[in-house]
Amino acid sequence: MGDVAGRYLTFDRREWAALRAATPMTLDQADLDELRGVNVDIDLDEVTAVYLPVSRLLNLYVGAAQSLHQATAAFLGTTAPRVPYIIGVAGSVAVGKSTSARILRTLMARWPAHPKVDLITTDGFLHPNRVLAERNLMHRKGFPESYDTRRLIEFLRQLKSGIAEVSAPLYSHVVYDIVDDAEVVVRRPDIVIVEGLNVLQTGPTSDGSEFVSDYFDFSLYIDADEADIEHWYVHRFLALRDSVFQNPDSFFRHYAHLSHDQAVETARTIWRDINGRNLRENIEPTRGRASLVLRKGSDHRVTSVMLKRL
Repeated sequence: MGDVAGRYLTFDRREWAALRAATPMTLDQADLDELRGVNVDIDLDEVTAVYLPVSRLLNLYVGAAQSLHQATAAFLGTTAPRVPYIIGVAGSVAVGKSTSARILRTLMARWPAHPKVDLITTDGFLHPNRVLAERNLMHRKGFPESYDTRRLIEFLRQLKSGIAEVSAPLYSHVVYDIVDDAEVVVRRPDIVIVEGLNVLQTGPTSDGSEFVSDYFDFSLYIDADEADIEHWYVHRFLALRDSVFQNPDSFFRHYAHLSHDQAVETARTIWRDINGRNLRENIEPTRGRASLVLRKGSDHRVTSVMLKRL
């Protein structure tokens, strides 16, 4: 990471695992079976070595943030507003960020104080396919310009304003589009995890003065070599070909009957033309903005962790 590394404290896997201290394990294998993503192999050892220390760190950070809010309220002579602690989770397609976000959500929801933790994916803030088609952006779905960034920022602004109910659009990975007349409603959470490809992006917004990450209290980037991510993407594509793509309602049902070699070639083409390009041009350059970077090896296991200096 070049000069960026000087802004971080770097830990190897063993050093990071030791920072778990006495944080209890609150997941079992059945939990993991429900939380893992397509083609993401994760076990309890990974949770113990990597995610329990992250959970402990976040517990400390959330407590400090709450104390800061109370101190500000005391200074102003007002009642401290109840606003959620917002965590951004960024990384490439197929790097395992969704699985990481789900694991963290479950761990945090099982803290002794039992906070209410919600998980929102930025897929719901993609422009509908009809809009993308009108703008000739279907081939750039997932790139920054394919999102309704103004609406996402407004959603986060409402969360941080302490509004009782805040809604987000619902996205279906089966039909590959926003679901009409459907929404996800967030009701006074203590913590919100916002997971997506470009959540650390600083590109143009509605007026250029606000970015999505301005509303984050903490951010996490899942990192790996591009060659490894491409390999994971190809294997995930093969798994989806044999499952989700078989659904008659699937947007990608035309891939369901590809042979193994055809599917591999199709996945590599999609990676080369879309996902790999998006990673290099838009996602990876934001890595140095994350509070914490989890670096994965070729086996999907975290090999090192980088924590940004305060």
